[in-house]
Amino acid sequence: MEIVTSILSGILFATGIYNLLQKQLLRIIIGTALMSHGAHLFILTMGKLKRGKPPIIVEGVENYVDPLPQALILTSIVISFGVTSFLLVLAYRASRLNGTDNMEELRGNENE
Repeated sequence: MEIVTSILSGILFATGIYNLLQKQLLRIIIGTALMSHGAHLFILTMGKLKRGKPPIIVEGVENYVDPLPQALILTSIVISFGVTSFLLVLAYRASRLNGTDNMEELRGNENE
């Protein structure tokens, strides 16, 4: 199962990087979101996908699941949501002020 999630994480990273290299702001934002989802899957995979009981100490249970990857992913989800919402507001404001979301046009002509 770790192989499948590792491959899926790599695909998410690859599509995220591809979208980061585009010229439209919305595609760049989608690329950052895809890369954060790839990071979430990567953290989950590195924590080893095991089946077991919740990490609450009870007599008779010997196989517990590690709660650290779950806590890291939850924190990462909150941070990526905040970054994505900030980038969306920033892109909206830039496109309203400049009339475009193309990075080439936003950069301006440096030969002037």
